[in-house]
Amino acid sequence: MDKVIIRDLLARGIIGINDWEREKPQDILINIVIFTDLTKAGQTDDIADSVNYRTISKKAQARAETAQRFTVEALAADIAEICFQEKGVLKARVKVEKPNAVRFASSVGVEIERSRE
Repeated sequence: MDKVIIRDLLARGIIGINDWEREKPQDILINIVIFTDLTKAGQTDDIADSVNYRTISKKAQARAETAQRFTVEALAADIAEICFQEKGVLKARVKVEKPNAVRFASSVGVEIERSRE
């Protein structure tokens, strides 16, 4: 299975359960791996035969910046659903991190993997 990779997409949004986390936007780091078949796109050299990573990136970033989720788990699930809005996506792996959320850690977050049902 082939992969489309979106690495270190930065968004700024409200996320967290603490009152202070809900006062102002903070950095949210997003990584997405989309599993698909890129055979036809490789043959035709046509973006219409591929998964458009620009579209997914923009939608994921917009969701992170407007959702105001309490947990990174919920935001990761939202982004996985965005991936499945694109044709040809068979599976998605989404990692959402909050840099500097915990003292002495560069970031904390979750990684989920979902398959089209």
